[in-house]
Formats: sequence, C-alpha cells, structure tokens
Amino acid sequence: MSKLVYDFAEGDKDQKDLLGGKGANLAEMTRLGLPVPPGFIISTDACREYLAEGRVPVRLAAQITDHLATLEYAMGKQLGQPDDPLLVAVRSGAKFSMPGMMETVLNVGLNDESVLGLAATSSNERFAWDSYRRLLQMFGATVMGIEGDVFHDALDALKAERGVTADTGLEADDLKGLVTTYQELIEKHAGRPFPQEPREQLDLAVNAVFDSWNTDRARLYRRQERIPDDLGTAVTVIAMVFGNRGEHSGTGVAFTRDPSTGKQGVYGDYLENAQGEDVVAGIRNTLPLAELERIDKTSYHELIRIMDVLEKHYRDMCDIEFTIEHGKLWMLQTRVGKRTPEAAFRIARHMVAERLIDEDEALQRVTGAQLAQLMFPRFEESTDHDLLATGMGASPGAAVGKAVFDSATAVEWAARGEHVILVRKETNPDDLHGMVAAQGILTSRGGKTSHAAVVARGMGRTCVCGAEALDVDAAARTVTVRDGRTLHEGDVISIDGTTGAVYAGEVPVRDSLIVRHFEGEAETDADELVGAVATAMARADSARRLRVRANADTAEDAARARRFGAEGIGLCRTEHMFLGERRQLIEDLIIAESTEAQEAALAELLPLQRQDFTEILEAMDGLPVTIRLIDPPLHEFLPDLTELSVKVARQEDAGKIDEHDRVLLDHVRRLDEENPMLGLRGVRLGILIPGLFEMQTRAILEAAADRRDAGGDPQPEIMIPLVASVREFDVVRRHLDKVAAEVKAERGEVPYKLGTMIELPRAAILADRIARSAEFFSFGTNDLTQMTWGFSRDDVEASFFSPYLENGIFDVSPFESLDTLGVGEFVRIGTEKGRSTRPDLHVGVCGEHGGDPHSIHFFHGVGLDYVSCSPFRVPVARLEAGRAALD
Repeated sequence: MSKLVYDFAEGDKDQKDLLGGKGANLAEMTRLGLPVPPGFIISTDACREYLAEGRVPVRLAAQITDHLATLEYAMGKQLGQPDDPLLVAVRSGAKFSMPGMMETVLNVGLNDESVLGLAATSSNERFAWDSYRRLLQMFGATVMGIEGDVFHDALDALKAERGVTADTGLEADDLKGLVTTYQELIEKHAGRPFPQEPREQLDLAVNAVFDSWNTDRARLYRRQERIPDDLGTAVTVIAMVFGNRGEHSGTGVAFTRDPSTGKQGVYGDYLENAQGEDVVAGIRNTLPLAELERIDKTSYHELIRIMDVLEKHYRDMCDIEFTIEHGKLWMLQTRVGKRTPEAAFRIARHMVAERLIDEDEALQRVTGAQLAQLMFPRFEESTDHDLLATGMGASPGAAVGKAVFDSATAVEWAARGEHVILVRKETNPDDLHGMVAAQGILTSRGGKTSHAAVVARGMGRTCVCGAEALDVDAAARTVTVRDGRTLHEGDVISIDGTTGAVYAGEVPVRDSLIVRHFEGEAETDADELVGAVATAMARADSARRLRVRANADTAEDAARARRFGAEGIGLCRTEHMFLGERRQLIEDLIIAESTEAQEAALAELLPLQRQDFTEILEAMDGLPVTIRLIDPPLHEFLPDLTELSVKVARQEDAGKIDEHDRVLLDHVRRLDEENPMLGLRGVRLGILIPGLFEMQTRAILEAAADRRDAGGDPQPEIMIPLVASVREFDVVRRHLDKVAAEVKAERGEVPYKLGTMIELPRAAILADRIARSAEFFSFGTNDLTQMTWGFSRDDVEASFFSPYLENGIFDVSPFESLDTLGVGEFVRIGTEKGRSTRPDLHVGVCGEHGGDPHSIHFFHGVGLDYVSCSPFRVPVARLEAGRAALD
C-alpha cells in the first residue's frame, strides 16, 4: 500500500509538496533537534485522493491508527484516555501558506469524561475546563460549520455578566458553565451533539481539513496568489502542549526580523496563560515579545537562541510559533515569514551584507509586485490631521476610504467603485474576500502576528491593528472613539500602515520616496530603503537579457519613462495625438469628397505631427522609438450616429439644414459598423486612405531629419498595425517607401525600420511570410488576447468575468496576466516562425502584459528582445526581467 502518513522524523523542509509547508518545517525542526512535540503528517497525496474520489482513502484509517499508536507510546498515554488523556492539535498545512485555509482545532480528545481526568492530573480545574471550551468552540466552528460569532457572543455575554474584560478573568465554574452552553449551541445549530468519541473527533477534524481546500475563501486566496488548485493540503497531528496552564505558561509568535520594516531585533507577540490561536486570532491584545525576558528569562533566551539557529539554517527571516508550558519551551511551527515590500528589500540587502545569501539570491527574494507597492503614495506629513487613534502599523502604505464593518459590504461597495476600509474588532479567514476588496484593514485588537496583519502583509494591503482606543460595534455599524466621538458606516477614514495612525476624513497623499528616487530627486544614500531598492535594481539591470521600453504618446511621458529606466519607446500610439482640437481635422479628412480636400486636411496635420514626433524623439534621443501608425476605430473620430441623425432631423423640421451636418451624416451612415474594433482600422485604413499613413511617415522621417541636423541621434521605428497578411503589409510598404525616398532626396539619408504589430492569430501563424517584409515584430497582446478568446474586454469584464473566476476557468484575468497556454502560444509561434525567415528579427511586446511580473518571465523564456509597458511600471519590468534571467 502506498504511504499516506509520515512521522515528523521521516521528513525535511524540502518535502513541502508532500508534507505541506507546516509539516515539512516541523519535520526539519525535529531533524535539527529542536524541542518539537511528537506528531505525524497526513500527506497531500491523501487529500488529493479524497478530493478526487469524494471519500477518505480506505487505507488511510489504518495508517493513522499505526502512527497514532506510535505517538501514544511516545507520550505514555492514549488519545482521550479518561484518567490522563493524550490530546492533539489538528492543523492544515498546504505547500504554500494560505490564510484562507482551515483554522487549527486544539485539544482534540477531550470529552465529558477525560476533562475530569485532565483536571485531576494537572491539579488545575480551570485549565481543564478552559481547554474543553476551546475545543468545543474550535470544533463547532471549524469542523461542524457553525458561525463563529455564536460562540464569541456567548463568551462575551459571560464576561460581561462576570464584569471581566478578558477570558482569563473567568473562574473554573464559569468555564464549566460555558462548556454546557457551547454543547447546547452545537446541538442546536449542527443538529447533532458534539462527538464524545476521541477517534471520531480526530477523523472528523482530518476530513474538515481536506474539505477546507475547496472553501470559497481558500479558492479566493489561491486565485489572488496564483496558487494551483491541484496541490491539496497536508494535515499535521501534533501532541498538545499547553500555554494555558496558568503561571509560567503562555504562547507567542516571533519573527527573527521585523516583518514590517525588515529591521533586526526582537519582534513578536506573547500572551500569558493562553493557547496559540489566541495570538493569531487577535482576540486578546498581546505583550511585546521583549516582555517575555522579564516574565521567563530562561525560556526567552532559549527562544532567542533557537531563532538564531533557524534564521541561519533557512537563510531567511523566519516566522515562529511557540508555547511555554510550566517553563518548558516548545516549537510548534516555523516558516519563511511573510513580510511587507519595505521589509523584503531591506532584509535582502542586510542578508547579503551578513553573507547569508549572495546578490543573485537577494534579487530573487524581492518581486516586481513588491516594488510596485513601494511606489504607491504616502500621507503628507502634517500636524493638522485629525488623529482618532494610534494602533500598530502592521502593513505599510496609505489607505483612504469609507469605513465598512463586514466583508460583504466591502465587496459590494468596492464593486461599485467605492474605496473602503474594512473595520473589525479582529478578522478571521471568513473575511478574506472583504480584505481583498478593501484599500486597507483596521482592527481594534491584535498585533503584528494577528490574522489581519499576516494576511494584509501577504496581499500588500495597508493594515493597522490593535487600535485599542476604538470600540468597534459591527452590529450597530459604528466606531466609538475614546474621546467620545462616533463614526458611522460610510464615514471616510485614513490609515497609515507604517505609523499605525488612524485619521478622520481624507488625508492628502504624496509620492513615495522610491518614486522620487526614480525621478532623480532622492539620492541612493538618502534612505536605507532607497539604497536597498537601488542595489536590487542595479543587480537586475546587470542580469537581465530583456530590454525594457515604455508605452508613451507624449514627450512628457517619454521623459518620465526615461528617468524610470526605459530603454526606448515600444509603443507610441498616434491616434491619441488626434483627440481634442485635432479631432476636427481627422473628421475633415474622412468626409473629404475630393483628392484636393483630402490633401488639404493632411497638409494641416503634417506640421502638427512633425512637432509631436520631434519632441518625442528628442526625449528619447539615442534610443529606439516605435511609432504605431494611426489605429483608430473610425467611430472614435466621428459623431454618434443617433445623435447626429436627431440633430439633422430637427434641422429638417425647422427648414434650416446645415450642409456640413448633412454631408457628415451621409459619411457616418456609410462608415457605421456593427463591430468597429473588427472593422475599418489599422492597416485597412492605411489601404483605404493611403495619404494618412503617408503623411504620418513623412512627419516621422522629417522629425528624425530635424533631430539629426540638431546633433541628435533619432532612431525611429515605424509600425503598421493590425496586419493579417504579408500582402497587406506590402501594399502599405510601397506607399511608405515612396515617401521615404522623397524625404531622402530632400533631406538626405534618414535611417528607420519598418515593422508590424502582431495582434491577430493569423499574423502569428503566418509570421514567417510577414517577416520577409517586416523588419521587426511587436506583439500587441491586448488585442491578441481579445482575438484569441473571441471576446471584447470592455464588454465581458462587466458581464461574465466574475463567474469565470469563481468557477476556476480563469485564475486571473487574461488581460492582467498573459494567458500563456493560448495567447502565449501565438507569441511563441510568431517569434519562432518570424526568425526562421529573418534570423535577426527584433521582437518585443507592447501590450500592458509587458509590465506584468508573471508575463515577463514567459516573454523571457520565449526569447523576446524587449517588453514595453506604461512609464510607471518600467522599474517593475526591469526588476522582473532580471529575476527571470536568474530563474
């Protein structure tokens, strides 16, 4: 029989695919000889079989029995033994850390009988009943599917009745009564009693872990983080150690470096007389980890030693969960810790300096998405802001939005375009969809290791935790501030995830220091973070093969892109140059009824276009500038048919017809298209009105000649859009070559390249033919995605994208990240076939996918020469191109 269950001693940290992240790291700590309670791991293979077959694998029960017997022998007691019970914790553990997965179930094995044995053997009746009520609460919510607030409300009511604010203020008899209340609530809401048989508890908990893989929140998180759906999760079963045994016991979470800033020091949270989930859930405000030295000096120094061992072993910042039971330190989990973008860059630089990693690995430790986060604005520094409270800055950034008090409202309001801040006492995995939708998260409880903080850091959301001055009433949808003010749902608040400040109203924001660095306004040594980013960028630039250009249509955009590191322009969209006041000139050209009228309109456009190109070529002097000839659906330059028809009809009724409007209406009717995006545009327009492309080509070449004569080094590349046939390209090329010959005769030789945009599947398939005439290709992946999928981005994003994402048809919108299987295959085919005809063919991509980190790795792999993206994303593309080269 194939093996499905493994003891901790059988694994190591490299087996995350099989044992999950949690299990593999427990096995690694066991191998290192660290104090880990014994236990075993049910592998991801078991989960995959369970999900595929819809039932527990037949052989799994026997293997669990064997490993449970080994655990019982090691502990000298049996699961749920009445007089001295072995209790276990059941935890999920996928390959990647997933906050949307099942919460831990502690104290499995307790029942009405064994709780008495636990009280007797521990000589602590309060501890025993506290452990039992925790099992009922966790098991009821996590395994039996009861709303967690059912239990929280009962606990809060009891605390209010007893006049205490924390659960540690409840006595043994209080907790004993709470156990009865919880059992009644379970039977009422689940329709069955809480199971008293320990093995049944264990089996149901294991099944619940498997089922949690496909919960809505887990699928949402996987889509958000692009985690494959077929990995499955492992289950760890670990002997309980108790941090809630009173004095000299407690639980905590520690980081080997600050996950918010990356600074070295002692960071984490500790709770006396508590179990692990109390810290993560944020239901009680914690003590700083440094306080543990005062409380239990021996355990503190042992913990610091182990943290040093783990960081050096993993060569990365580690996130650690631990429990202290009667002064004995136990390690319950370690993993490479989630961190903010700021911390990621700082830690990478520090670890190079400490010789834990080299520069290449440091570059692999940061991402383009993290860099993009650092480029977001920050709040303006001022003393005039209306400060409501100060909590703990758990995930940096500046977030402004309307306060909402539940996830459903956050999603609803965000969908209609509102910016929202999700305000909660504490978050839990059910809040994931609201956290995704919100600009930021604010909680009145919890610390840097609470659920809200950890998830926010992982998603790059701004987060402030533990703002104790705020009394959050989710039911009333209000926040009461300590000074007596009340905020209601919909009131605008601003939160600073760096300082922890919470402000009333909208606080102005300013450009980030990183943006100012790219603009040349902040020196490398002006700030440690700037220095860390600059170091990573330097390594990326030296490592990358892919060049990075910008999509820019104005001299201002071109100049900014160059400051951000662009190595040319990959897409200059000339149709954007004909909007506003110039639109009339295109309209005149379209309705011209004679060659003379067309030439007159073109003559007016020529100097305007020449000036446009002169400025752009000057901004990018010495670098290639790819200029796409006009590619508009003509309806963008003509009046609306219905509105114009009504206007002319009213003129006819009044007997005062405007001849221009009448002629224009005839042309609009003639050119009206059912689907303009598939109609008269691109190369088709150049064939129908060759003078338009000829005018633009003359303007480009004359502008280049002007720059050359001024001592510049212009490098224009002229791109013909929407080509599907080499014959189309050749027809247009004949006209453009004629213009080039005329400019050469007038101004001398002006070097240029003539190529095409590959945005139709047919063009990719026939790229070898097109490359006989075209000197370069640029993939227009926006249109290529529309043409390959057969849908319009503008139409479908508002109609069926949501169900496609929910049903897993899309992991992410194919307009945000390239569909590498379909659209990407056309890119690969077009590149390979084009170079089979023209080996020196220069190939790039100019759709916005050129700035998407995941897509950039694909473009590197298929051998493109460059990517082009918006100016703001140029640094992101540079960084990811470097990382792609090192992969």
